[in-house]
Amino acid sequence: MSSKTPAKPPNDRDARLKAALKANMARRKAQAKARQAVKPGDKDQKDA
Repeated sequence: MSSKTPAKPPNDRDARLKAALKANMARRKAQAKARQAVKPGDKDQKDA
């Protein structure tokens, strides 16, 4: 029973996940900022 299994996942996977998380957080931040900008002008859009 001396099979060697890596204790950590490969660095490629970590780097890929880190990049995906960073992109996701940036997208969410942009969406939240866009929602904040829409709220004050919400009445104007309903009238149109």
